[in-house]
Amino acid sequence: MQRLVSAEGVFCNAIYDSYPQTNDGATILEQMDVDNQIAKLMVELSRSQDYEIGDGTTGVVVLAGALLEQAERLLEHGIHPIRVAEGYEMASRIAVEHLVHVAQKFDFDETNIEPLVQTCMTTLSSKIVNRCKRSLAEIAVKAVLAVADLERKDVNLDLIKVEGKVGGKLEDTELIYGIVVDKDMSHPQMPKQIENAKIAILTCPFEPPKPKTKHKVDIDTVEKFQTLRQQEQKYFDDMVQKCKDIGATLVICQWGFDDEANHLLMHRNLPAVRWVGGVELELIAIATGGRIVPRFQELTPEKLGKAGLVREKSFGTTKDRMLYIERCANSRAVTIFIRGGNKMMIEETKRSLHDALCVARNLIHNNSIVYGGGSAEISCSIAVEAAADRYPGVEQYAIRAFADALDSIPMALAENSGLQPIETLSAVKSQQIKENNPWCGIDCNDVGTNDMREQNVFETLIGKQQQVLLATQVVKMILKIDDVISPLDY
Repeated sequence: MQRLVSAEGVFCNAIYDSYPQTNDGATILEQMDVDNQIAKLMVELSRSQDYEIGDGTTGVVVLAGALLEQAERLLEHGIHPIRVAEGYEMASRIAVEHLVHVAQKFDFDETNIEPLVQTCMTTLSSKIVNRCKRSLAEIAVKAVLAVADLERKDVNLDLIKVEGKVGGKLEDTELIYGIVVDKDMSHPQMPKQIENAKIAILTCPFEPPKPKTKHKVDIDTVEKFQTLRQQEQKYFDDMVQKCKDIGATLVICQWGFDDEANHLLMHRNLPAVRWVGGVELELIAIATGGRIVPRFQELTPEKLGKAGLVREKSFGTTKDRMLYIERCANSRAVTIFIRGGNKMMIEETKRSLHDALCVARNLIHNNSIVYGGGSAEISCSIAVEAAADRYPGVEQYAIRAFADALDSIPMALAENSGLQPIETLSAVKSQQIKENNPWCGIDCNDVGTNDMREQNVFETLIGKQQQVLLATQVVKMILKIDDVISPLDY
């Protein structure tokens, strides 16, 4: 969560020139073309952290790399890989238990969201969008609280849709309590604003049914053509009338409809939107309390969605138009609408907001926190080192190696901040032992204090535990690999 001058830079510096669009570790690893089998496991590792926690993707790879480096030294000394893996497993258990011991509860409620905003600002401070971190953090927290069930401590992030449109500036990013669809009305003369809309959500097209078998229609007279045309028009008439009869004032359709149907809808004063994607259709149904209808015969008034306002909005001098569905019956589905000068900025803002949303979600799931700036890793390192003496076997060497690997993250933070890595780490470690204060970390921003509580730098407990567990799991797996056999190229 918190990486003021973060480990994001450590792993990514070497490859940053190749992928300048982002400083998000998981995205960079995802985009790299990796052939080595072990490197592929590292990519999977960062993906797992991103999927489960949403933040700390670089930290977990740095930790796994440090554990592998330490393991190599132990193997050179003749210690068997199984003994190393067992030692790492013991050390990870000690570290995870110690994290619970140094964790603190983080208090917030619906009326006091400032602590959550501060937390999201902390996450955004290492991103490209940090100049707008206050407004983006507020948007992220409000979006999460809008879809959260605080009693069950459950947050469904699928209800938060993140849309972006090139143009405008980052400050124009807004939170809409409803859905934004990148579509416009199917006919330019349809009304651009509908109040108290009753929405029919259809997955059936406005067109005559087609026979399933191969067919051929011979039209050799004008009368036959007129009959066919009238029959088709009757189909359209019936479809439109059915929508009108049940009280629909707007039709949203997953499929398209031809010009004749469009013309008829406009004449019958029934605004329509076509080619709306399946995911968007589901979100519209959730937000408006409507039901998705697969056949016209099944349309009933109870299946209509309700929205206080549906409006079409155009942007700047361009022809770009989008549909806003607001003041919905069930406002739990929300949209974050991002503006930016170019596509790269919008994509990076989406990634940054994803991290912030995940952090807010994790705090609602479990409001325990540990302090950042490398303080948690140093504290765990001291605890693991002390525990190593209790184990008589060769595992104690692996446990000590695990403690050394934990120091790699604070050392990387110190290096990224322009400090002397070993001197800074040694000073902070001795301060932690002397004062018995697990909140001393690396003063990355040169504030003048090492106490991370005063700097208000912290990470979620579950995120930090997941980092340690995932990194250990992957390293154990790699240690148990004897050899990689590639399939022959036939």
